[in-house]
Amino acid sequence: MIPYKKVLDTMQPYKPGKPIEETKKEYGLTEVIKLASNENPYGYSPKVAEWLRSEAQLLQLYPDANATTLKETLANKNGIAPEQLIIGNGSDELISIISRSMLDETKHVLMATPTFPQYVHNAKVEGATFTEIPLKDGHHDYEEFLQAIQDNTSIIWICNPNNPTGNVLNSAELEAFIEEVPSDILIVLDEAYFEYIMAEDHVDSLEWLPKYENILILRTFSKAYGLASIRVGYGIGHPSMIEQFNKVRNPFNNNTMAHTIAKIAVEDEEFLQKSRKLNAEQRERFYTFAKEQGLNIYPSETNFVLIETKRDANELADELMKRGVIVRSGNLLGTPGYMRVTIGTEQQNDQFFEAFKQLL
Repeated sequence: MIPYKKVLDTMQPYKPGKPIEETKKEYGLTEVIKLASNENPYGYSPKVAEWLRSEAQLLQLYPDANATTLKETLANKNGIAPEQLIIGNGSDELISIISRSMLDETKHVLMATPTFPQYVHNAKVEGATFTEIPLKDGHHDYEEFLQAIQDNTSIIWICNPNNPTGNVLNSAELEAFIEEVPSDILIVLDEAYFEYIMAEDHVDSLEWLPKYENILILRTFSKAYGLASIRVGYGIGHPSMIEQFNKVRNPFNNNTMAHTIAKIAVEDEEFLQKSRKLNAEQRERFYTFAKEQGLNIYPSETNFVLIETKRDANELADELMKRGVIVRSGNLLGTPGYMRVTIGTEQQNDQFFEAFKQLL
């Protein structure tokens, strides 16, 4: 028998949501809306669509392993140097690169619970120990984090806004926490939903980079930019940190088309702002619905909400699927009694509200 890592016996592969076509076939439906994966329901930049229709690809050539043009575009947009950027095959790969670079059986990591599960997943794969700090009223409990730091703590993962709760952390409190963390511990600020944040008191963490050399910021094109299928995420940190992570990154981890599409998307600010505005408007409808139905709902600064189910979340998700609405059961996310629902278009949300009311 081939000897795999022992820890794999305790783990399960990622379980994706059921695809739309499979759901249609299984339940005999002609229309299904997917509100489970926090994709942008408004698609992607029309400038990207125009480019895809008009450009031929030089498929015989390897992609630029440095993603030079995309890095220059992101650097100009964010007021940073290209050397501060690492490009990944989505944020998931960057989490793996960080973990592979820093963790082994002698290291320890910290993260909240519930939060994005890939932090724990990668710690297990690398053999590191980990401590999960329960959320306090939906927020990271900084005091518990500080008390849980060990001599061998290597990474602290902070998902902001947090997935699956959707809440954004208070910037002043977060910076005060960063001040308290020893400078030899990497603090990863995973900001996959950064573009959706509307809170007026939120501070862009890029402002902290000159002051704290032990923070790394992760962002992605999968959410607000509507480009989940091209798999492009990026990390921003101190050049010396980026250099180390690039030693682990596969040289051709993104393809040429993905680089170009992401560059075009960055330059289309109009589409991004439209998505932000429509998402914020529809998010308010979820708060109104929850209040009318007497359901608890977490305040969100993302394109999803975590809403109470009043019954078993798996059972409710299955019933919604039969009615052509795919959501994510909170039982799979560490939030039993709740479900995570992507904020769709007005029509999609109408369909969800109607189906949910019938089940309530």
